[in-house]
Amino acid sequence: MRGSIIKYLEMCRAEDASLQRGMNFRLNGRHSVLLMSTRQGAPYRDRVEDEGATLIYEGHDVPRNALVKDPKAVDQLGVLPSGALTDNGKFFEAAQRYKRGEKQADVVRVYEKLRAGLWTDNGYFQLVDAWQEPDGTRKVFKFRLSAIESDDSNLEAIKEQVLPARTRLIPSAVKQEVWLRDQGKCCICGSADDLHFDHIIPYSKGGSSLITSNIQLLCARHNLEKRDKIE
Repeated sequence: MRGSIIKYLEMCRAEDASLQRGMNFRLNGRHSVLLMSTRQGAPYRDRVEDEGATLIYEGHDVPRNALVKDPKAVDQLGVLPSGALTDNGKFFEAAQRYKRGEKQADVVRVYEKLRAGLWTDNGYFQLVDAWQEPDGTRKVFKFRLSAIESDDSNLEAIKEQVLPARTRLIPSAVKQEVWLRDQGKCCICGSADDLHFDHIIPYSKGGSSLITSNIQLLCARHNLEKRDKIE
C-alpha cells in the first residue's frame, strides 16, 4: 500500500523476488520495480518534481570491474557488448515504444529507502519518457514516471488508462523529519508495527505533501479508521 513502511525482506516477499538491484524490469512478467533514494549521499540523482506528481529516476552505472575502476567516470550503458539490453536499455526502449504510441505505458512500482533496513512503498507509476543527458562527466539515463492512484487489486485497470490519475509523493526530507518527530511510532497508539505515512488533510481536500505539519505516522489500524471517516 502506498505510504506504508516495510522492512527489506517484506518488500522482497511482496514482489516475490530478491531485490538486489535498483532497477528490476518486469519482475516475473508483471510490473517493474525501481528502488530509489533522495537522501544525502545517495549514489544516484533521483528527484521528485511537480509537487510530488513526477519522479525523475537516474539510470544505473556499469558494475565496477578490472576494466572499470570508477563507474561514475564512464557513460551508463543501454546495450552490452554482446548486444543484450541492460536494465537501462530495457526501461528506455519501453518508454520509447510508449511515446511512439505502440503500447500502453509500463507500470512501475517504486520503493524508497527511508533508513537502513526500512523502505517506503511509494506506490505505482507509469513510465512515460526516457532520455540521455550529460552530467558534467559522462552520459546518464533519465526516466520520467508519473504517479498514479492504484493498489494491487486494480493493476489491470491501470494498463487501460491513457492518462494517469495524478497522486503526490511525500518528499524524502519530509519523511525523514516526520519519522524523527514521531519517533517511529503511531501518533495515536504508539505502535511501531505496520506504519504508514498519512496526510492529516488529504491532498484531494487541499492538504500538502510538502510540509511536515500535514504528515504523520499511523499504524495500519488507525490509518484505516481515519480513511473510513473521510467523506
